Amino acid sequence: TESKYHGPVGNLKTRSTELESAVTGSSLTTVLPASSTVKNSIVLSSESRKELAKEAKVTKEERRAQIDGRHRYLISRLADGIDLSEQQVEETIISDDKFHLIEQFFAPSGLKKLLFFYQDVLQQKSNTSLRPDGSTNNLPQKKLFITMGSTEDFTGTCAFFLRTSDEVITASNVSQEVNFGMFDCTNGNILQGLEFFLSQIMIPALKSQQNWGAVREGLKNSQIQEFLYAVDKFVSTLSSSRQNIEDKIQLAKVDIDICIRNLQKPSDYITAG
Repeated sequence: TESKYHGPVGNLKTRSTELESAVTGSSLTTVLPASSTVKNSIVLSSESRKELAKEAKVTKEERRAQIDGRHRYLISRLADGIDLSEQQVEETIISDDKFHLIEQFFAPSGLKKLLFFYQDVLQQKSNTSLRPDGSTNNLPQKKLFITMGSTEDFTGTCAFFLRTSDEVITASNVSQEVNFGMFDCTNGNILQGLEFFLSQIMIPALKSQQNWGAVREGLKNSQIQEFLYAVDKFVSTLSSSRQNIEDKIQLAKVDIDICIRNLQKPSDYITAG
């Protein structure tokens, strides 16, 4: 299409071979797609969705067949901590695209940690229609999913599993080799969640620990006492930092003009000091 504008009167000339053919009716198919083509596109799209759903179902069943005592241990801990049924947790895990991270966690010298987030996630309903502006009506919904912890915003609850050695994780040693924990960071309060986890769970557990391995003196050992003091100090620093960020600590404003207005010579400054 070529358009030209000439003079102040507004003589606008438009030339369009496609438009001319459409207006004269010489070739309607050059402007509008044939209805049969649209129908074929819809059918192909529908068939593609069905094929993808079929593949997803096959993948889920293959993963379900892989579940053993190790997976059952993880599932039971998650179900207890997040207040979901074991069946719900299992369905979530085998549907997760990061399912392979679990196998990497079990492997010898594998991943040191396995993280799960349980928080609100925007999800679009399958029968939701587009708004006039082209957007969709996405509603927040609680979802449990596997994560590396570096790509998604953390706004809810974190459930984590930590390895205690590089040995392969088996159904017989998973309860000894894997530790489980959680901390709540609802509304994105990560510092508060970490502070609560350390002060209310980890430190009391450490101070009640009786067996310190090769250190026979236990809590009487000077190195252990220094370690616990360092952890206490870290939590105290963490608490102060959180309160500063939340503007809980406010410095009073002082009018220094009154103090320095009459300072004229060095002796005045010494007296004021």
